[in-house]
Amino acid sequence: MNIKERGLYKMIKYIIKRNKEQQEFNKDKIYNAIFRAVADVAKKDGSSHVNVEEIDILTNMVVDEINNRNIESIDIEDVQDIVESMLIKRGHDKTAKAYILYRKKQAEKRDMNKNILDKVSSIFVETDKLNANIVNSPMGKMLQLGATTSKEYACKRVLTKEFVQAHDSGDIHIHDLDFMLLTINCFQIPAKRLLAEGFNVGYAQSIRPAKRVDSAASLSAILIQASQNDMFGGQGIPCFDSALGQFVKPDTTDREVYQAMESLVHNLNTMHSRAGAQVPFSSLNVGLDTSEGARMVTKNLLLAYEAGLGHGETPIFPNVLFKVRKGVNRFPEDPNYDLFQLAIRVASRRMNPTFVFMDTTFNSPFESVDYMGCRTRVVNNINGPEQCESRGNLFFVTMNLPRLGILANHDINKFWELLDSKMDLCYRQLMERYNIVKNFKVRDIPFVMGQHLYMGSEDLGMDDTIETAIRNGTLSMGFIGLAETLKALIGKHHGESEEAFNLGIQIVSHMHEKMNELTKKTGLNFSLFATPAEGLSGRFTKMDKQLFGEIEGVTDREYYTNSFHVPVYHTLTHYKKIEIEGAFHKYCTAGHISYVEYDAPPINNLRAVEKELNHMADSDIGYAGINFPIDFCANTACGYTGVIDEDECPICGCQHIRRIRRITGYLSELNNFNDAKFAEQSQRTSTKR
Repeated sequence: MNIKERGLYKMIKYIIKRNKEQQEFNKDKIYNAIFRAVADVAKKDGSSHVNVEEIDILTNMVVDEINNRNIESIDIEDVQDIVESMLIKRGHDKTAKAYILYRKKQAEKRDMNKNILDKVSSIFVETDKLNANIVNSPMGKMLQLGATTSKEYACKRVLTKEFVQAHDSGDIHIHDLDFMLLTINCFQIPAKRLLAEGFNVGYAQSIRPAKRVDSAASLSAILIQASQNDMFGGQGIPCFDSALGQFVKPDTTDREVYQAMESLVHNLNTMHSRAGAQVPFSSLNVGLDTSEGARMVTKNLLLAYEAGLGHGETPIFPNVLFKVRKGVNRFPEDPNYDLFQLAIRVASRRMNPTFVFMDTTFNSPFESVDYMGCRTRVVNNINGPEQCESRGNLFFVTMNLPRLGILANHDINKFWELLDSKMDLCYRQLMERYNIVKNFKVRDIPFVMGQHLYMGSEDLGMDDTIETAIRNGTLSMGFIGLAETLKALIGKHHGESEEAFNLGIQIVSHMHEKMNELTKKTGLNFSLFATPAEGLSGRFTKMDKQLFGEIEGVTDREYYTNSFHVPVYHTLTHYKKIEIEGAFHKYCTAGHISYVEYDAPPINNLRAVEKELNHMADSDIGYAGINFPIDFCANTACGYTGVIDEDECPICGCQHIRRIRRITGYLSELNNFNDAKFAEQSQRTSTKR
């Protein structure tokens, strides 16, 4: 005798929703759910017939099964389990499968929504610090709210699950996921042509050609602003001295050029025009043009940067990059040697400019190589002219190299197997992204593509795809933590032993050769990137510490060492550090950078700085800078600048001290650093010269 026959039968009254809300049980909702599943299967089978009598039977079977449990309330998940079992019991296998898939999709949708809402709630409190150039403002929060949704959608609806899983687990890091379905990374703007011809920024807003150097400087800021709003990465002007020098007339005075450059520096530090949350990440390359007009531009740009902002503060942008080449500016007999001297003086006070060395084995074949301040280098091209102008890096993915060293467990052969496997994963991920991006329309990137600025876009209409243009861009695979990888493999890093150094060269050169092979295989520009791991170094380390515990020299700090750098906490001479790191630059053709660290601004020892810069050029370093603390009192009546070791100004006692440091290639206030980069900065060692 069943429960109903014994008189103990209870009719179900309530259903418990997933949010724990209790609602009245409604049989019709079960009927509708089964009807949708049956109709979906019938449609796929090419039939419009739905047996409503069978649906009635199935619905009653579900309700009877629930009531036989003698309960007044039931969870919705239990109800759905019963629906599945009854469909199978009645032989509706296809419908059961469709119903199961529908449940799975709904569950993924709920998880996605919950994940988004959890992240949104934290952003409303404060923006994250993955990018030190995003301020905690209403527009900064709005930018990250949109980024959160876009990233979640890309991961759940577009990317292959293998790549999402590899990213989420920390095997790789897919950079700028929030922009994956929107645009590409960075761009070197053909400013010389645009300033001379005029341009259109969209919405029928035509800009007349510049006539004077002051208007050219103003329009340069507009070019950077317009291009930045098309992309997620940095914006550069190659050969900025030549681009602006053409507007210096015989009667143009030094004062006029200085005022133009002063205005540009102020504009590039105050135009929060990238979604209202960031100033554009701008880079200006100068130094090689020996014409009088270009020399005036370079000199006054450096002087304006040296003077600083309104109260003498160090400008954050633009990144100024001074290109050094023998016969042009490197030695006393060279025509632009005086500008090199000025660049050294300004860098020794402001940390900018940084220096591009044109005499290296990999830069010397080219007339000019223009970098981004973050370190990006785009010049080699299998599909067109090998130049920087009108090109950029499309996107990149970074490998967790230390994890491979840990997993190899001191077995070098095992490490090589793991490395090849992970590089293949990175390659396939880059190709998947390329196949997404190549189908963007010109109208999706209206300034850079629509105005035919990108190499290969010249003949494209607004409804054409951008593939013919982006074949001239680069796809980059990056890495971080070479030092920790070597420690995991043989117990020493490349700053500690020759054996480790040689193994490090083998690893990085192997990755470089793999990129060359992929370039030949695909006809696309693959290159190796010494990743600027701003938000990434701490992410990988935290994950690996949870997986493997604290391993001395590997996971025992809050960060992994940037790319191929010697660890910041390791003490050695500047000259030795330069020689070690210089050996790796030629393999990282997508971008690289090295630094030397000082305790204080070396403004009183410029000859020593010049000697070290020349040693960098001789050591095959492509791009480098000098680091030191820049602290200043925020009290405008005081404005004291110097190394302030205490929590208050030594002159006026103000406790608001602004501390400028370099973070992965550009300058920022220290309080904008994330925890991992803050820890890394605090352990930087000023090594002996």
